[in-house]
Amino acid sequence: MAIPQLVFALLLLTIVGTNVVNLILVIALLYSPLVFRLARAVAGNIVVMDYIEAARLRGEKTWYLIVSEILPNATAPLVAEFGLRFCFVFLAISALSFLGLGIQPPTADWGSMVRENATLISFGEVTPLIPAAAIALLTVAVNLVVDWMLQLSSGLKE
Repeated sequence: MAIPQLVFALLLLTIVGTNVVNLILVIALLYSPLVFRLARAVAGNIVVMDYIEAARLRGEKTWYLIVSEILPNATAPLVAEFGLRFCFVFLAISALSFLGLGIQPPTADWGSMVRENATLISFGEVTPLIPAAAIALLTVAVNLVVDWMLQLSSGLKE
């Protein structure tokens, strides 16, 4: 986690090659420790609660505690983390495609579209800005959907 993720992804993709499967595995390898660390911290805070201890004293099994007590209370932070990580992963894949190590040219990708049309900016064309705007719009839309889901799950009224 101390190495910048884009630099580490560039290193790993130059070693293992650039195809979609390797890209997915490298991105999963880079972003999974962050999600695991958050999930462990959230679960660690929930496990020490009194209702978990009461369920243990009732004789509930570990699987029941995980599914019925811990997981429903850990859902909100994990959904918020999913929204953030989705945007970071999408931006990382677009950045890798812009640099030429992401999704390869026969397959359409917004990062490679920006790279192919980047020289047109000097001529005053807005063509490279369209895929960049689509990336920005997707990240904003995903965050709005995640916020809406969190608001619905919290039960708070406006």
